[in-house]
Amino acid sequence: MKVLVADDSAPSRILLRTTLSRWGYDVVTANDGAEAWNILATDDAPAMAVLDWMMPHMTGPEVCRHIRELHREPYTYILLLTSKNTKDETVEGLEAGADDYLVKPFDEHELRVRLRAGKRIIDLQMDLLRAREELRERANKDLLTMLPNRSAIVAALEQEIARSYRDHRSVGIILLDIDHFKKVNDTYGHFAGDAVLRETAARLRTNMRPYDHVGRYGGEEFLVVLPNCDLEQAAAQAERMRARLHRTAMMVDGTELQVSASFGVTIADGSQSSCDTFVRVADEALYRAKANGRNCVSSLLLCDSSQSVQPELSSANR
Repeated sequence: MKVLVADDSAPSRILLRTTLSRWGYDVVTANDGAEAWNILATDDAPAMAVLDWMMPHMTGPEVCRHIRELHREPYTYILLLTSKNTKDETVEGLEAGADDYLVKPFDEHELRVRLRAGKRIIDLQMDLLRAREELRERANKDLLTMLPNRSAIVAALEQEIARSYRDHRSVGIILLDIDHFKKVNDTYGHFAGDAVLRETAARLRTNMRPYDHVGRYGGEEFLVVLPNCDLEQAAAQAERMRARLHRTAMMVDGTELQVSASFGVTIADGSQSSCDTFVRVADEALYRAKANGRNCVSSLLLCDSSQSVQPELSSANR
């Protein structure tokens, strides 16, 4: 674990560095409070800091206050070294944000025990952060296909639509639906249907740019978001996905299943229309693809869809 040692006294600094290095810590040193603050403010800051109370430019408690004002994660555990040993001064250091303190001259065994306690706190916090990230990921992921779920892919689309409005660029939107998926479930069972969904997700992922998005929109439907794509480019991408999906049969429990999908394509054109509006246009294009025999791509612009027609207000509501 990386530890910052900050002390304006060279002999004290060398002693601390030598001692902590002997205990297996990766030690970084600072000659004064300002240098300590600069190190702790970086993205890869040490997880623990041993700060002398009295230092030029910035005292140990002042460094503590600056660190705590960042409200940064992961947490930085701070141990103050001080020659002061009164209750008021101890409270001052702890209120500034220090986690613990040690009176100079320090006892090596006591320092080691306090650092070990700090390491346990940091390790526990890292476990909590990992658990939180796992929960966040599970909340945004479809656990069957391991793609973003509906709320996550819609959030990605909303973000890209907002960016397209700001940058005056279009966003390709593809809504696809696996053809005759109910027949797969009815004939081969739901486990086979799950396998088809997983393989469909895998094939869709392999056919995309790193900054494109694909998520499970619901049931056997998937939503694809293509930043900086016009309608022709989005339709071409949908055709590549269609071919990739249909070209090779899927092996499910030793049975070959020929799977296809219908694709509806539109673009968010930089207007202020809502995300839902563009998804409905893609859905309208998808229904056209199904009406045209399935396993094909249909494109539709907002201006040519039913979504562009606003119902007239009746005279009673005008």
